[in-house]
Parts: sequence; C-alpha cells; structure tokens
Amino acid sequence: MKQTLAALLPTPLLQSAKNAYDAIRRLPQVPDAYLHPWRRRSRSRMAEFYNIHRGERCFIIGNGPSLKQTDLTRLRGEYTFGLNRIYLLFPELGFHTTYFVSINDLVIEQCADEIAALPMPKFIAWHANRHFRRLPPETIFLYTTYTGPRFAYDMTRRVWEGATVTNVALQLAFYMGFEQVILIGVDHNFTSKGEANKTVVSDGADPNHFDPRYFGKGFRWQLPDLETSEIGYRLARQAYEKAGRQVLDATIGGKLTVFPKVDYDSLF
Repeated sequence: MKQTLAALLPTPLLQSAKNAYDAIRRLPQVPDAYLHPWRRRSRSRMAEFYNIHRGERCFIIGNGPSLKQTDLTRLRGEYTFGLNRIYLLFPELGFHTTYFVSINDLVIEQCADEIAALPMPKFIAWHANRHFRRLPPETIFLYTTYTGPRFAYDMTRRVWEGATVTNVALQLAFYMGFEQVILIGVDHNFTSKGEANKTVVSDGADPNHFDPRYFGKGFRWQLPDLETSEIGYRLARQAYEKAGRQVLDATIGGKLTVFPKVDYDSLF
C-alpha cells in the first residue's frame, strides 16, 4: 500500500503527507516540550543567545579520528562547539569548548553525570531529560525530533536532528548569528558498517573517533545514518548561503562533500 501511494502521489504532495503524519505522531510530546518548567526555562534562556555572535566565526568540532592530525591548540580563544564526548580531550587541550551539544539518547544516558558536570552552556535533547535527576547548571533543553526534515531558524521551538549532533550545532550557530562556521573532525566516514541507526554494543577500542575510549568496550551506540545526515547538511548549506553566510569544511581527510573545503592551517 505504501509503495502504491508513493508511486501515485507527486513528490511535493507525498512529502506534505509525510510531514502531516509526522506532526500527528509528535502531538503527545508537545505539552511537555513547551510547558514543562525545565523547557520553559530553557526557551527563555535560549532566546538570550539569539544573534549574540552576529558577524563572528566559530568552529564546530566533530569527533572523528582526524582530530588527532589537527592542531587544536590553535582554537584557544576561538568560539567553539564541542559535541558528545569531546570532553575526553579537555585535559590534553588545557581548555574547554565555548559550548557543548548532545542529542543522542544513548550517549546522554551513559554519560549523564559527566555531561552534567561540564561548566559551559550545554544544549541537550529534551527527550533525554529523564536521565537527569535535577536540572544541570548551564543547561538548555532543546525540543529535538527525529522526523520532519527542516532547518530550524528558531531554536526555542522544534529542531530536526538530521541524524547527527553536527546538524543541531549548525542550527545553533546560525541562531546565534555566526557569519562563518568551520567544521573540523567531521570525517563522515566510519569503519563500523551496518544498518543505519541500529543499536550495537562496542566490543573493544573505538576506531571511529578521536579516542579509543569514546565508544569503548561495552558502550551502546547507534550505527551512523550518513544519508540522512547529508540531507541535514544540504539544508544547512542552503540556509547559510541564503543569509549570505557560509559553512566551510576544514576536516583533514574528511569524506563529506556538501560544504566547500578549506585548508585548516590557512584559517590562522
């Protein structure tokens, strides 16, 4: 039946039908996402970040193995977004990122205490709020969803995750007004293969990230969905270019082809 409808309906109409279905599925989430005290506080706090970095540049730091080939000490004094378990690098760097973002439920569940202890402003997926016994300091809960692809211009409302925390960071950077966003460590390439989004348990050292402990032995994680990630990246590129801004990719040896490439060393 689904195949028959997909064949009969024009693409725009089919997408509209999917969006309507997604919206109906999200209805049970809506009251808490807008009325819960933690979310009300988060929305108010999020509004304070609107355009606070207008005209400036920032770096979004992915977690790929290429970070081991990247001189991250050059980022001291730059505005930076760190993602998921980036904090494993902080002792070595001697400084932490300006902001922190995490949306994956499995990551947050297994690292909630470590995340809660981070001192910088933290942007966390609302659907993972149950992993915190109390509201962590400097935390803004984002109402993120898996369905309904779009680029969010208002981060106080619904945000599409785009299958990767990097896409959420791109939307946050746009909302904050950054003129130029530079990606590093976004390798867009995984040694581990399998069904997209499938939950697996690591059986040893992690080869897919900058630190073997990242998803080390016994850690539960989801296999990447690179195709959906690229949908989000293309939406981000369109939004930035339409606004006269830019996203550049300075990842050393990265496989992502959506954004213009730039040599990392040339940025300094």
